This record gives sequence, structure tokens and C-alpha cells, in this order.
Amino acid sequence: MCGRFSLTQSADALAAFFELSEIERHEPRYNIAPTQPILMIAAGDGAGRPPGTNLPDRRAFLVRWGLLPAWIKDPKDFPLIINGRSETVLQKASFRGPMRHWRTLVPASGFYEWRRQGRRRPQAYWVRPRDGGIVAFAGVMDSLLAADGSEIDTGAILTTTANKTLEHIHHRMPVVIHPEDFSRWLDCKTQEPRHVTDLLVPANEDFFEAVPVSDKVNKVANMGPDIQEPVDIAGETPELAAEDPEDGNQLSLF
Repeated sequence: MCGRFSLTQSADALAAFFELSEIERHEPRYNIAPTQPILMIAAGDGAGRPPGTNLPDRRAFLVRWGLLPAWIKDPKDFPLIINGRSETVLQKASFRGPMRHWRTLVPASGFYEWRRQGRRRPQAYWVRPRDGGIVAFAGVMDSLLAADGSEIDTGAILTTTANKTLEHIHHRMPVVIHPEDFSRWLDCKTQEPRHVTDLLVPANEDFFEAVPVSDKVNKVANMGPDIQEPVDIAGETPELAAEDPEDGNQLSLF
């Protein structure tokens, strides 16, 4: 799964990687958690593209991490959906509409995952591209009309079976969309969901590396770069778990 991730690259770097004509400036974020705003990239409508540009028609915007389908009546009665299993998204009611109309890219520097072994304290890992660059997760979004008439944009990250590099940590991993596939994934006008399911596969074995880190990342309040500092776990005596890294200490909009 993907329950925490990071985005530390500059707006200029993201604009170049995703071929965006504009993107708002932002601060590095080292510990992004569910219900917080996350950056997504989607196909645009052409209205805001500068005249004469050769850039693809794409736009960047913030959504709440936790998908709320447009058809639900009360967000408080709906579970928090931060991930979607790519194997079943075409069958699930919550994802059929977003997969057809609102496929997105989620920019990231990497993500965190926890290895669980019985009652031992879960070991956190910082999983990042080996080249240290930007990675794009497959995402979907939807817009919900709130009771006050406002629109709430929400989204989720799609996951797949973990590759051999990461399967010893967790059995799931985010789907990675590579730059050469950005246009096809984002094209919801001519590319039906069944046309892009071939992209929903594990990343190559050598794409990511997993770095053990301390349990500082367990707390959403810890937002500094120190949470990504490597720790040496060789020869350590595992402690019994005292707390779950998914501790519910998250921002909520409802």
C-alpha cells in the first residue's frame, strides 16, 4: 500500500519533469499523510495553455488525499480510501468513474513502508528511486458536491503487487507511471480504462531502493528531513510493538 510519501523537489523541477506550463511554488514535504492536500497532475482543457507552446495540455492542482466518489451523500459515513487495488479498480463502484474520467499522476520523491513481523515493532523504510529523481504514481480523483454547494476534489493512489525488491517489506506498492506513458495514462478522452490497464504493473526490480529509517516518520507531526536519515538495523534486537505507525494522527476535513 502507500500510506505516507514525500515530495521535496522544487516547482521548477516538477514543471520540467511533467512538462507543465505553470505550477505554484511550494515547500518541501517530507511526511505527507492521508486527508492532507496532495499534488496531482491531470490533462487540461486547453483553455490555459500559452499560445505557441509545444508543451502537453496538463495542469497541476491540490486535492484531499482520500477518495470521495461524486455519488456519496454524506462524507462522514464513507470510509477513507487512500489507495485503490489496480487489479479491481474497473469493477469497484468507487473507482469506475474516476478511472474513466479523472486519471491523474501523483508526483513524489518516494514513499514510506513498514515491515511487520509478528509482535515486533514495525521497521520503517524510506523507499525512493535509485537515481534520486522524481517518481509519478498512478492516481485517480473525483469531485464531490458538498452540502454548502462547494466542490471537494479528492483522490487516491493506485497500488499493485510489490516487486522482488520490496516484497520482503510489504506485499503492495504504488503503481509507477513512466514519462513515456504520461500522455496515454492522462488521456481520458480517447483512452478507455481497459486501454491503460497494461500500465498498472510493478516497477522494475532496480527502480527503487529501500532505506531503513527511524520511527520518527510514524508521527505526522514530524515533518523535517531528519525522518529520512538512514539507520543501521544490523544486529539490533527487535522490540515489541508499542504503537502502530498508522496512528490516526492525521488532519481531517470532516
